[in-house]
Amino acid sequence: MTQAPIATRAADLLRNNRALSLSTIAFTVCFAVWTIFSIIGVSLKDELGLSETQFGLLIGTPVLTGSLVRMVLGIWTDRKGGRLVYTLTMLAAAVATFLLAFAQTYEQLLLAALGVGLAGGSFAVGVAYVSRFYPAGKQGTALGIFGVGNVGAAVTKFAAPFVMLAWGWQSVAVIWAAALVVMAAIFWFSTEDDPVTIRRREQGESYTPRSLASEFAPLRNPQVWRFALYYFFVFGAFVALTLWLPRYLIGVYGFDIATAGAIAAAYSIPASIFRAYGGSLSDKIGARTVLYWTFGVSAVCAFFLALPATDSIVDGINGPVAFHFEIGPWAFIVLVFVLGFFMSLGKAAVFKHIPVYYPDNVGAVGGLVGMIGGLGGFLLPLLFGFLNDLTGLWTSCFMALFVLIIVSLGLMHSAVRRRERQLVAQPA
Repeated sequence: MTQAPIATRAADLLRNNRALSLSTIAFTVCFAVWTIFSIIGVSLKDELGLSETQFGLLIGTPVLTGSLVRMVLGIWTDRKGGRLVYTLTMLAAAVATFLLAFAQTYEQLLLAALGVGLAGGSFAVGVAYVSRFYPAGKQGTALGIFGVGNVGAAVTKFAAPFVMLAWGWQSVAVIWAAALVVMAAIFWFSTEDDPVTIRRREQGESYTPRSLASEFAPLRNPQVWRFALYYFFVFGAFVALTLWLPRYLIGVYGFDIATAGAIAAAYSIPASIFRAYGGSLSDKIGARTVLYWTFGVSAVCAFFLALPATDSIVDGINGPVAFHFEIGPWAFIVLVFVLGFFMSLGKAAVFKHIPVYYPDNVGAVGGLVGMIGGLGGFLLPLLFGFLNDLTGLWTSCFMALFVLIIVSLGLMHSAVRRRERQLVAQPA
């Protein structure tokens, strides 16, 4: 009598873990494709003689489009199921990436970049798909593991330069497109529909899809937009720093491009891998606690990173005393890696909240939060460049991040206190 339930639980566990592992691998491939212009863009800039503005738009276009489609793909996943939507998203992005290899003008490259951006939209699909396989107490860990796919950025930064130097940037596009097609096939034939989609199919005509108005209804809740602001920092700033660090290290510390690129790639690995730990930690001690630690430690790191090199002279007992202060390269690397580590924890904590508060709208809410976070990856590098021109200070980018962190922490703490007062006011 007991053998059947045990066998069923074992089969369910195997199915769930297979869906999670393949979704994570697929997201890694998608993220690698999404960041392809961070490497081939350097060659294209020289080949086409692009200005800094044109270059910035080219590498930012996939980030922008990949962010904007997340909410649409998330809602589509809620309605049609993640297995189908994930596969179609990968195939569509593969077509655009393959066609990129045949682009000859700047306009054609931008058009291809719009399609390449679909790979970044896969995040919303994966979140909605994976969350349906796990109960609330394990969703933080599961979504944290899924988010490790961010490491795809490091895969591109490490592998693409060698492919580009050996066979040209077109080969990078073709090989990355082929990887997407192979991954889409493996995913489709090795996974199953999520439990919600299966239940709806069994209900047949008795199931009536919700209206779009009900899908978007949670977006009227200010809490959703607070989550989006938090993700604007923990994910948007992560993407922005991944793109900005090479330029910063070269400009401030005089590193060569190879060293600066290697450090930026190394930064993106722990800032991705420890997202799984952040999910597990959110399940154990609570996502809110993890976010308090994220914002607190990040504020300290950003404060010190924001301090510009300073020379001061004060009047001493025996005459003027000169002081010099600056964050050296090793101290900078340590601080920025600590910042990246706590960002990775925060990314998992934000998405731990969503299936708990909005179990029937994970696609719409997760899509919006992911979209805003992705827009941070597009807008923050533009802000960093503007602040450099305005202030003449390299550290102005961390000044902006410090303000963003303090605003996010203040809004979260005020919301928590308001909720606590409401609970106290309720009658026993």
